[in-house]
Amino acid sequence: MLLITVAAAVTVYLLRNILRGQIGDRIVQFLVHTFRFRNSDAQTIYQLVIRNNMYTILFGVILISLVIFSVSWFTKYFDEVSAGMDKLAEESNAEITLAPELDFMENKLNQLKNNLEKQKKAALEAEQRKNDLVVYLAHDIKTPLTSVIGYLSLLDEASDMPPEQKAKYVGITLEKAYRLEQLINEFFEITRFNLQTIVLNKEKINLQFMLQQMADEFYPMLTPQAKQVSVNVPDGLILWGDADKLARVFNNILKNALACSYENSVIDISAEQQDETIVITFTNQGNPIPQAKLATIFEKFYRLDSSRSTDTGGAGLGLAIAREIVTAHDGTISVESNPENTTFTIKLPS
Repeated sequence: MLLITVAAAVTVYLLRNILRGQIGDRIVQFLVHTFRFRNSDAQTIYQLVIRNNMYTILFGVILISLVIFSVSWFTKYFDEVSAGMDKLAEESNAEITLAPELDFMENKLNQLKNNLEKQKKAALEAEQRKNDLVVYLAHDIKTPLTSVIGYLSLLDEASDMPPEQKAKYVGITLEKAYRLEQLINEFFEITRFNLQTIVLNKEKINLQFMLQQMADEFYPMLTPQAKQVSVNVPDGLILWGDADKLARVFNNILKNALACSYENSVIDISAEQQDETIVITFTNQGNPIPQAKLATIFEKFYRLDSSRSTDTGGAGLGLAIAREIVTAHDGTISVESNPENTTFTIKLPS
């Protein structure tokens, strides 16, 4: 901008002196020789048209110069911004650099580039985890399916099989069929989780009754490992929410606590009212969750032990779905873990 101002001042000075000097005489001579004006008439025309309007002419020249300089100036910066936008689309780690005057634009473009790279990386990682999970499930489906076919074939071929042995084979077949159903349901769970929008049907929930009923339903799974569930919830504690979906949250967390707790241990479920919030905790004694993994435990398709078979681990959706449902209720869910115990904490508006 300073360069433009200096150039305009120099232009004014030169034109003012030129029009008053030899250029003025040449204009008069041009009128005399070209249009056959008398010298006095040419002088009069020069005086009226040019000399008397000198400042208007100078203003016009300055204005045109400023427009030309401005267009050139803005065109230069537009070209730089355009080049920066092209770099934004490139798969390169190099930062975008612009002129010092466009420092604010440079920062915005680099920030946008970094955000896009993070989003792309997160999407690729999520897709990879999902693909790995599908491979795990597809592989694990073969095991129970092979067992079901094998035992049914034995039952079909051996018509004179002793009743005790037949009952044993039927029991094993039924168990494997249930496992196969669970794995297939997990496939459907993946699809529902990606496509379904959570819609809440809120009602009054007797929290003590819901949690105790859930604990009772887990009894057959607790008994073989001598585990217990202790429910400590005040009578009459009422929660406003979607009963079916919150039951799913509590079920998923209890299932996780059951899988990760020691044998002969007690899983504690507690709830209390804190001002306008109901705080529900699930505490189990087991191997601690590494601190580095606490921040990712609620991600889709995340399993604490990625090498674990789906015989002992689920699809990695349980805690992710729990977080989605809790968030839909305007609540929060978090986890803390140490060598003594692991505690999941759910806070919901009452």
